[in-house]
Parts: sequence; C-alpha cells; structure tokens
Amino acid sequence: MQADKVLKLVRLSEKSNRLSSELGQYTFEVFKDANKHQIAEAVEQTFKVTVRRVNVQNYRGKNKRTRSGRPTVGSDYKKAIVTLK
Repeated sequence: MQADKVLKLVRLSEKSNRLSSELGQYTFEVFKDANKHQIAEAVEQTFKVTVRRVNVQNYRGKNKRTRSGRPTVGSDYKKAIVTLK
C-alpha cells in the first residue's frame, strides 16, 4: 500500500508536541479505512524509522452552528499515535 493512500497529515498540537519530545510518539491523521499494519508500514517507508507500536482513535465531527444559526457537523477523522523505537 502506498503511503499517500494511508497518511493524510501530521497533527501538531501542544499534546502531540509533548508526546514527541518526551515519549517518541508522533501523531498522524490517517484515512478511515487504514489499519494499524498499513499505518506502521507507511510511516516506516516515508520517514525511514522503526515503528514499535500504533494506537488508533476514531473521532466524530464536532457539532457547530453556521452564521445563520443552523446546526451542522464537522468532518469525522481517524487519528494514529505512532511510537518509534
């Protein structure tokens, strides 16, 4: 499987920066149909590193309101936290 069909982008936040500096864990947003094995393989091919563990979380989109007050829902996404050796 190609890495561009698995990994969407790197998630950068305060929590993900702390995880990467202290624990060697990096956070990616991935496609919904990607599994842990495909994510590990894509990260290893893209960044030339060894993956020890992959944790995956599915997130629902947040409830929002438009300018006119109508309720909408943001996009769902899947997040992977990859631990490196």
